[in-house]
Amino acid sequence: MLIKKSSDIKESEVTPESVYLNRRQILQATAVGAAGAIAGGLLPGSAFAGPAAAQEGRRLPDVVASPLSTDEEPHTWKQITTYNNFYEFGTSKEDPARNAHTLTTEPWTVAVDGLVGKPAEYSVDDLIKPSKLEERIYRFRCVEAWSAVIPWVGVPLRDVIERLEPEAGAKYVAFQTLYRPEEMRGQRSPVLEWPYVEGLRMDEAMHPLTLLVVGLYGRVLPNQNGAPIRLIVPWKYGFKSIKSIVRMSFVENQPPTSWNIANSREYGFYSNVNPQVDHPRWSQATERVLGAFFKKETPMFNGYADQVADLYEGMDLRRYK
Repeated sequence: MLIKKSSDIKESEVTPESVYLNRRQILQATAVGAAGAIAGGLLPGSAFAGPAAAQEGRRLPDVVASPLSTDEEPHTWKQITTYNNFYEFGTSKEDPARNAHTLTTEPWTVAVDGLVGKPAEYSVDDLIKPSKLEERIYRFRCVEAWSAVIPWVGVPLRDVIERLEPEAGAKYVAFQTLYRPEEMRGQRSPVLEWPYVEGLRMDEAMHPLTLLVVGLYGRVLPNQNGAPIRLIVPWKYGFKSIKSIVRMSFVENQPPTSWNIANSREYGFYSNVNPQVDHPRWSQATERVLGAFFKKETPMFNGYADQVADLYEGMDLRRYK
């Protein structure tokens, strides 16, 4: 089997979303008619059924609803836990649900270092407390022009940052994913440089919408969705929302990010959802909501323009994509 190097393979090269849905819709239409295609995903119990939904884990206590949630209807637990991008477990959307059971999430620590007043190794509980856990229903959009509406549970990242006391010279926050190829089989392939890394400008990290997530639908986060702790930045493409975080570093200079390392022409540092700037190989002007048949117009900043547009005032968003 030919294995491509990271410089040769792109995030959407393996099973593009349009092909993925098309193939399954054709199969469904043949078997059960158009109604099955519109429902999205193969029918449970069919010969072609995908992976089973994640088992529901422990319910998180004292979760409060957030006023920052969208009023859109969230997708189901099964949809959210069986259709994922998590290259550490494979490049197919169904691979994480099949393979992420191998990940050990307890014990877990997050190293905090760099230009910060309280560097240390923190347990997840110590990192997020004493902030209240909030459920926020966010639109989540991937670069392959598909989106989902997901009820995440977490704490505002800015609450955590303020308690860690970053120094004045810290202009960015860099993040790193766990590197454990014996448990994360995708890391045995050179599809990307491992471990996965991401970063935010400090004002993005401190924005009220940016969330450190530990749960989904009021329960602990399933492995395939980034357990035990991940980032959500809802106005950016999904690959910015790094999963299974083991390090947060406060730095002066813009940190490297995995997809920018793999292909800087196609994946910029900011990666804001911008329908006016096409991906070099396809349009981003429309999207398909997971489970829907027809596409819809992509909203600027994934629908969060009123809240975040001022972060980029005066910036050339074609240059700083």
